[in-house]
Amino acid sequence: MLEYLVFISVVIQLFGASFYIKNTLKGKTKPNRVSWLMWAIAPIIGTAAALANGVGIAVIPVFMAGFCPLLIFISSFVNPKSYWKLTRLDYICGICSALALILWAITQNPIIAIIFCIISDAIAGIPTIIKSWKHPETETWTPYCAGLIGELTVFTAMKTWSFSENAFPAYLIAMNCIILFSIFRKRLFSAKNIAISKA
Repeated sequence: MLEYLVFISVVIQLFGASFYIKNTLKGKTKPNRVSWLMWAIAPIIGTAAALANGVGIAVIPVFMAGFCPLLIFISSFVNPKSYWKLTRLDYICGICSALALILWAITQNPIIAIIFCIISDAIAGIPTIIKSWKHPETETWTPYCAGLIGELTVFTAMKTWSFSENAFPAYLIAMNCIILFSIFRKRLFSAKNIAISKA
């Protein structure tokens, strides 16, 4: 019965992405297109690889981890003010991320595919981690929190606890935590300093 929590995670992830999309359309949030494009591609390929290796409904949150970024990537083209200017590092990360996916295509091995998808996804996340660290005001935290909750539900649906089922969700949990920390770190440390000064 717990395995069906993954369907609740779908609603949670769509809910979180909707806030990001709304803020993007308003120009308040400025997504890094390199990150969001590659975040869309890698999980979808990871989903295909996991399905090819026999993974069941536990793969749904991983698919949503690609579908929601795809919606966000598309929304970034609606409002010119929502575009985050790309740097050389962004392009380098995008190329390296794409190369990881090409290596997967060459190997055609589901396990290797998942490994390369994780590498690709992680490299694609570097620009957004840096942006969130330096300019947290340009990010909206809701999709990362929703993604974190969504991926945690994966573990309720796992039956074999195999690498195919565990690897990508575990990585996504770590990535969401890193970005959330980057977004909130200034607030966390400022609140800590205020508490210390009052003590």
